[in-house]
Amino acid sequence: MRAQSSATSPTSIAVGTPPADTPAPSSAASPAAGSAHRLGTLQAALGVVAFSLTFPATAWGLEGFGPWALVAVRSVLAAAMAGCCLLFLRVRLPERRHWAGLAVVAAGVVLGFPLLTTLALETSTTSHAAVVVGLLPLTTALFSALRMGIRPSRTFWAAALAGAVAVLAFTVAQSGGALTAADGYLFAALVVCAAGYTEGGRLARIMPGWQVIGWALVGCLPLTVPAAVLALSYEPVVWNAHGVAGVLWVAAGSQFLGLVVWYRGMAAVGIPKASQLQLAQPLLTLVWSVLLLGEHLTAAAPLTAAAVLVCIAVTQRSRS
Repeated sequence: MRAQSSATSPTSIAVGTPPADTPAPSSAASPAAGSAHRLGTLQAALGVVAFSLTFPATAWGLEGFGPWALVAVRSVLAAAMAGCCLLFLRVRLPERRHWAGLAVVAAGVVLGFPLLTTLALETSTTSHAAVVVGLLPLTTALFSALRMGIRPSRTFWAAALAGAVAVLAFTVAQSGGALTAADGYLFAALVVCAAGYTEGGRLARIMPGWQVIGWALVGCLPLTVPAAVLALSYEPVVWNAHGVAGVLWVAAGSQFLGLVVWYRGMAAVGIPKASQLQLAQPLLTLVWSVLLLGEHLTAAAPLTAAAVLVCIAVTQRSRS
């Protein structure tokens, strides 16, 4: 029996066939990989839901705070939550080689996008501002391709472009198609946010996603604390329920918790595919605008929603 075993073993090694009682590696890895992908998709989707409330919550916040005070206060509050988590868990400072990437996240996600969109919402409606979110998935995919060498398939790009066009057509039609001074803020916000998302998604593969946004928020405190004090002293504050609820949501939901699950999702499923989930964000924002701000939607909303869902399904199934 022992001689027979020694005779057959080299043959099996030579042809690359594992013994009969050895399970195939892919059979054990595939369910785990599929579960991780589904969890990552769910986390990215939760981030999109949190982000979809940002513009209506910002509109509420502007009822009680000036634009500069709102942006500074939300950043300080979010940094306080992140700092408490980092201290409680005794997280070490990130390595020096990650500081540049965290600076990009801070400039794009913590400072740039909130400030530019808040300034835009002073004169623009939430439906018009949703144009930015409609273009953000495509812009993020472009940034990731340049920054990380990711090359999605042609099917992916076709579906992404189709979804972006559908969202743009709907949101521009809702706003009457007029270009205003706020559009300059919106397009600038689009660029800086895409850069922050791309760099944050890259860093989330190295460190936990909550630490990425946590360190970015804490790193901005030397700027946001003096800015908050200065802005609150110059801009009048009206204490009302909408203003307080708005600033609390954009601080906790949009600025910290939403970005935590968003970066985790991007790290799990990839930046291009996760970013395409944001194609649904403008439509969610419009729904919240109706419920919270009393804005009105046209009959085109369900048709656009169906087109966007089809595009998302295609991008999620396409391979790089």
